[in-house]
Amino acid sequence: MIVCIAEKPSVARDIANVLGATTQRQGYIEGNGYQVTWTFGHLCTLKEPHDYTPLWKQWRLEELPMIPQRFGIKLIDNDGIKKQFAVIEKLMQNADTIVNCGDAGQEGELIQRWVMQKAQAKCPVKRLWISSLTEAAIREGFNSLKDQKDYESLYMAGVSRAIGDWLLGMNATRLYTLKYGQVGQVLSIGRVQTPTLALIVNRQKEIDNFVSTPYWVLATSYRDTVFTATTGKYLSKEEGEQAFSLIKDKPFEVTSVQKKNGTEAPPQLYDLTSLQVDCNKKFGLSAETTLNIIQSLYEKKITTYPRVDTQYLSEDIYKECPAKMNGLFKIKFAGQAPYAELIRPLGGGKQLRKSKKVFDDSKVTDHHAIIPTGEPPKTLSDLEKKVFDLVARRFIAVFYPDCKFATTTVMGKVGDIDFKVSGKQILEPGWRVVYAKQEQQNESSTKNSDNSENSESSDKSDEERTLPAFQKGESGPHVPTLTEKWTTPPKHFTEATLLRAMETAGKFVEDEELRAAMKENGIGRPSSRAGIIETLFKRRYIRRERKNLIATQTGIELIDIIKEDLLKSCELTGIWEKRLRDIERHNGDAAEFINGLKQQITQIVTEVRNDYSNRRVALTSDSDLKKKKTKAKEPQAQ
Repeated sequence: MIVCIAEKPSVARDIANVLGATTQRQGYIEGNGYQVTWTFGHLCTLKEPHDYTPLWKQWRLEELPMIPQRFGIKLIDNDGIKKQFAVIEKLMQNADTIVNCGDAGQEGELIQRWVMQKAQAKCPVKRLWISSLTEAAIREGFNSLKDQKDYESLYMAGVSRAIGDWLLGMNATRLYTLKYGQVGQVLSIGRVQTPTLALIVNRQKEIDNFVSTPYWVLATSYRDTVFTATTGKYLSKEEGEQAFSLIKDKPFEVTSVQKKNGTEAPPQLYDLTSLQVDCNKKFGLSAETTLNIIQSLYEKKITTYPRVDTQYLSEDIYKECPAKMNGLFKIKFAGQAPYAELIRPLGGGKQLRKSKKVFDDSKVTDHHAIIPTGEPPKTLSDLEKKVFDLVARRFIAVFYPDCKFATTTVMGKVGDIDFKVSGKQILEPGWRVVYAKQEQQNESSTKNSDNSENSESSDKSDEERTLPAFQKGESGPHVPTLTEKWTTPPKHFTEATLLRAMETAGKFVEDEELRAAMKENGIGRPSSRAGIIETLFKRRYIRRERKNLIATQTGIELIDIIKEDLLKSCELTGIWEKRLRDIERHNGDAAEFINGLKQQITQIVTEVRNDYSNRRVALTSDSDLKKKKTKAKEPQAQ
């Protein structure tokens, strides 16, 4: 008998249907030589400190660091889990072969391997590795099952991550709670959550300590077009007024007109982080909500595996794209076919261009970017439709031609002072037609919105304005202005900007290619970052003000009290993350990684024990959070 184990009941049903297993049993489905069972996510976990020795049951400084000689696993203490595990254990003991059908990723590998270990499975194990749950994908996956040993490095990376998080989290949390916590307060420390909190706290300090200073900008209006002086900011009013006096009675002369044609490639396909960023910006969705929605769309078979960090497709996917595009062509919501007119210019999806910016085997490891499967959506919620629409349009857009534009730069002069203005004109929209209606809606909502992204939207519209036709040598009257402005502090993190910062270990990178290269050193996995942010809320280390993430007094004081770089440095944590990826790719040693952490945590314990300052971290209560929210709504004094 072949026993298949999936990560949840709904996936098990999909697999059973394809395999022809139709008889429902208690905890599994049987038929056609298969028994298909399931977990509920994690059934097993690493043992807790007290499972190793009674001495670790009580939280005591003298018992730190806690470093087990050998780590073990145990069943999670839950009656439903114990009941299902008993079913799995019995099936595996009698199996001829086991097929691991867990999610095709590091966590999915770990979940099922631990269950097989706990059940003491002895028979050969195969691995199902698929990127979507469509019938065709499942059937193809079973026709090309791999041996479990092919994924040994993936498992070792997962185990190393779990043990590393245990060593740092268990020890540092007890250490800081005992040393700096108040009565009843737990100071949670984590390998990823603490550097993430440090990002937010450090940004907040930059804002709080920022001193706004005035500066003056010299500009002039010629033929209803505003030119700005190339001299930049004037740091004193007197200096600005002197420059103003030199130009107010002299004519404006156009000294050069330069036109340059350019192209803009379609935006890349979505990985999980870029999808979470867009959903936060466009719909105000939290990273966790976006993850839950795209996971739901995956389980409904209409999008591919979501927990990915690549924005590319492998070469073999190209032949499947016309069928996926045809599926999108037929989709209707409320009687309307939103994608048909966009797909028709692509030859109905039959003649798709193939770009290295989309299809690149070297940029794909286990999974490709998130794309539609081509299956028709059924019974989607409003939010599910919005997220699916983002994925669908991005998929369509990458097959469109580049956008062609012309950039015009006009230089002018008044006396000895140079002025400049730039404009951008769209010549051929190319892929932009896929988003034309959305951009119109965004412009309309921007005019009626007061959010923090308005200035960015305004700057973008200025960039893309069309200039009048200017001729070199022309001149005429102008209206100069000297405007006083004030320097502004950095912006608070939103979930969108925080996710980007986590992706690049705290470095702020706009360029897509450079950002992709830095993902190796990001902190946390794409699939875990949403949970990390939610943990910071639950621990009352941060709170929301509209879209902004604000550190509480507890969060600020905790970061202030931590002196050890390993615990709060994004760069160091990013290096650890890269080492875990290296383990997964056969380029790193798991034992070396874990031993390094053991040494680090031993050193941290020693250093903190030797702090005799008697400091305590502030408590943030629910009422404190409510007071802050109320205060944020009050009008500010001018």
